[in-house]
This record gives sequence, C-alpha cells and structure tokens, in this order.
Amino acid sequence: MSLAVPNSPLKVEEIQGRGRGMVASQPLKAGEIILRDSPILLYSALPLSTPSLSSSFSASASGFCHHCFRTLPPSLQGDSSSPTVSCPSTPHHRFCSSSCLSNAQNSSHSFWVCQALSHLQANPQMLEQPLEHQVQARFLIAAYNLANINPSDFQILLSLQGSPDDSTIAAAQFLHPLVSSLYSLLRMNPQNGFSLELTSVLLAKDKLNAFGLMQPFTEDDDQRSVRAYGIYPYASFFNHDCLPNACRFDYVDSGPPGDSHNTDFIIRMIHDVPQGREICLSYFPVNENYSSRQKRLMEDYGFACNCDRCNVESNWSDNDSVVEDNAEDQEEGMEEDQYENETMVASDTDNNLQGDNNDFPHAYFFIKYMCDRTNCWGTLAPLPPQGDTTSNVMECNVCGNLKSDDDFDTDKGQDETPMED
Repeated sequence: MSLAVPNSPLKVEEIQGRGRGMVASQPLKAGEIILRDSPILLYSALPLSTPSLSSSFSASASGFCHHCFRTLPPSLQGDSSSPTVSCPSTPHHRFCSSSCLSNAQNSSHSFWVCQALSHLQANPQMLEQPLEHQVQARFLIAAYNLANINPSDFQILLSLQGSPDDSTIAAAQFLHPLVSSLYSLLRMNPQNGFSLELTSVLLAKDKLNAFGLMQPFTEDDDQRSVRAYGIYPYASFFNHDCLPNACRFDYVDSGPPGDSHNTDFIIRMIHDVPQGREICLSYFPVNENYSSRQKRLMEDYGFACNCDRCNVESNWSDNDSVVEDNAEDQEEGMEEDQYENETMVASDTDNNLQGDNNDFPHAYFFIKYMCDRTNCWGTLAPLPPQGDTTSNVMECNVCGNLKSDDDFDTDKGQDETPMED
C-alpha cells in the first residue's frame, strides 16, 4: 500500500527489509525539487543553563533566535534590554523580531514552555546531566507543548517510526518525573495521556526522526555544532544510503525576520532516477569511512547498512594501513577519519573512470558530487532545472558554494563562487 505525498512526485511505500520509504512516482531529473517540508516541532540544541550559571551562555544563547533559529544580527546579540526581541519573563530568550516573538508566544514559546524551561534551567540536578539529557528535556517540553497547542500534529509525531529501546526507556525514567513535576508546579493539565510510557515513546520518535539544523559553515570549524533539532513529517520517511540520490538543503538564515518558512527543508535530486526507484538521503556527510558509518547507524538508528557502497567497502582489507600510507600527501591538520574515503578515491580515480570498477566502483560520485572546500564535506546537487534543461551549476548543501559542472574532473574546486543570500 502506498501513500501519495502532497505537492510532490513521491509516494510513501513499504519497502522489504527497510520499513517505509520514499519512492519516485515518476521519472525525476537532477536538481529537481521533490519535497518542501515544514517542521511540526523545533527545539534548541543548547544546554540548559542560565547567564548566572555559565559565563558562556549569553554568547551562545543570544546568537540565534529562540523561535526560528536564524542567526541574530550583531546589533541584537548579547543585548537583553529590548522588549521587542526578548521574552518578558526570561530576557535571555532572544528573538529576531517582534513578530517572531509574538508567533513564538502562541506556539513554541508558550507560557508553559517559558516557565518550564526557566525551572529546569534553575534545577541543579538537571544542569549536572550530560548534554544529551538536557536536549532531550527540551524536546519533551516542546513535544508536550505540541500536544496542547496542536493535537493533530502531535498525532503525526506519534505516527512516525520508532519504538522505545533500553536507552530511551532509561532516559524516560529519569526525565519523566522532572517533566511531571513541572505540570504540578505550573498547575497545568497534561493532555494526551501524559505518562512514563508516552514519554518513552516520544523519546524513541525523536531519536529516529529528528534532523539537526547546523550552525553556519566556516572553513575554520571542522566540528559544526547543531543549533536546533526539528521533526519533519514527510522528510522523516527518507531512508539512508551511503551514496544518496537526493540531498537536503536548508536556508535557515535566509528571508526576512518573522518569515516562518526559513526552517523548511528542500529536498533536491542529485542525479536523474527512473520511476519506481527509492529516493534516499545520507544521514551524515558522505566522506565518513565504512566502520564509522556502520557504528553511527547502529548506535543512532539501530540498523546495519548494506547499500552497494557498504557491500564493496566491507570487503576491503588492510583498510587502515592504506589510509596511513596515503595520509602524508593530504593537507596538514585534517583528521584522518574525515578523509579516509577521499584518499581511497584519489588512489583509484583514473582506473575507475576508465571502467575498472573492481576496487571502488563509486569513485565518480565523490569526484562529482562531494564538495572539496576545506572542512565542508557537503554534497553537491544541480540547481533546479529550467524546464527540461538540467542546470550545469552545482550547489553545496553545506557551505552553499556554487560551481560549474562542465569541467568538474579537470578544474575541480577552481570555479567556486559564494552563493548570494
């Protein structure tokens, strides 16, 4: 049984051994926008803290709007005196505009959310917890708030894949009493069967379906952190592939302040695919090596990947020694596990492009579709086609750079032009 995706050439189907996934309902072109998806829930990835407890809080917390998560302009960062961009109850919660604050007070930053976060930020027991638990607490507050303000979206959240495991049950056993105490303290009436079991289920949905909205890219930062997490009802159906045929673009810092669609996801095709083909994203940068990918997928999502790329790389021998032999030729200061696959690709590129596919049949993907900007590791996809004509300009989904596709194999990295906002 399949389910059509509104305003999209995709459908949701049950795929043997992979659960539900996205399938092309018609032939798709490189660069084609196949989905625009808005989040039903967003929450901050910041640790729970207060200015009085952490000298670094003000700088980190004031850098982004607490509703739409845009980067705040310098004139608003670190200044909690303006009533038009600060929450009246908690001035360290900052907003990019008065309209964003107004929208937040009716949704993501309701009175209950505001007060609940304030109480948690003053709770020494909570502040001693690892960041993962603090962010999970933020999610639970956002999720139970969603149950109050938009029950239909809350039911969509519950319909997504994900069942409690040992880790989510353990987290729920610790976090549920804290959230329950907030209901009692603030004299709020919980909705939708508030219980330990429901808290466990919610944490499981979050674990499998949350997407990270990353901090702005800079070449000096090889460890970009997450500014916020979001639950996207349709994007959550995309399965993973280590060589994806589509990739996600987000433009969080684009558009005027108060525009509620800046956190929308845009999914674009990397290359042409026929009707009936499953459309997959990569859940993390494609440069990660085989063992790292398998570890992340098992720990974070509970499955082992057997895509074509993994089937090839699982048969490689002496993987680490090959990387060490080639590492001397790479740019100084780069972490070895960040470029292991690129090193493999570089050693086999000529043979593979001439048709020798025995060692690494996917070298072409890395040469054409992986951004080579320092510390980026993003995926390149063509700009949306004009009519039936595929664009020859490729855009990176991480750093936003544009480059021509015409001479990717001879002048790689020479035609980069910053993308205009």
